[in-house]
Amino acid sequence: MLTSTQDLLEKAQKYSYAVGAFNLYNLEGAKAVVNAAEADSSPAIIQVLPHILKYGGSPLMALFLEAADSATVPMSVHLDHCEDSAVIEMALAAGIQSVLADGSKFSYQENLSFTREMTALAHAKGATVEAEIGRISGTEDGMTVAEKEAKMTDPGQAKEFVEKSGVDFLAVTIGNVHGQYHSEPRLDFERLAKVRQQLDIPLVLHGASGLPALMIRRSIELGVCKFNVNTEVRQKYLQFWREYGKTDSQRDLLDCQKASTDAMQEVVAQKIRLFGSAGKA
Repeated sequence: MLTSTQDLLEKAQKYSYAVGAFNLYNLEGAKAVVNAAEADSSPAIIQVLPHILKYGGSPLMALFLEAADSATVPMSVHLDHCEDSAVIEMALAAGIQSVLADGSKFSYQENLSFTREMTALAHAKGATVEAEIGRISGTEDGMTVAEKEAKMTDPGQAKEFVEKSGVDFLAVTIGNVHGQYHSEPRLDFERLAKVRQQLDIPLVLHGASGLPALMIRRSIELGVCKFNVNTEVRQKYLQFWREYGKTDSQRDLLDCQKASTDAMQEVVAQKIRLFGSAGKA
């Protein structure tokens, strides 16, 4: 059932678990998330990146919204990492529940101005906004941020930003990275604890692919209510087709689509259980 992202995250915050937000590209991804969420009686969030939305247009957005609405568990659809106000307006007009108004590459004041404007726009349409303070490094799905450009979230600045922008959720940078971790992840939990002391809104952690269970649990204890997952699900899908391409199998295309869905569903289910949202629908 289509539910507001705010409702999903506020409940997660109240009962100390996190909701998985999965970046998707097609029907197979949508079915994988819905099937996994229903099987484990878990809420979930379907996410779409701006360039994927531009590619698929309104038909793809309609597919994701219908997938979420037809699910037997609470789900929402979220626009991820968008710095284009026109795309945000298009997504909101389509009925999306929340957006990440991403001004993190701008100066603090430009980020604040952009986020404040997008928050007012979203709230007028009954949607909510995630913002990002700091700059997350890494390369993923066409988006690259050099390590030298990364910047940790400042707790005091985060408090001021939330108060002045009216944003609903905040993505923090505490050593997390987009894409793969090429060395052992190191998260600054002291910094996260200070952010939590300053704010009472749900916190978001990007780059959850590859984080060990102990770090996931500690992040939830310190207020993270939403984890973004892209790399592992996407790689599982690509792995299926790469391996299939090495064979001379004559399997029907529909059978392959089902198999690729099953492969992604396994990863989504693992994340749902890791985030503690199983049974919380």
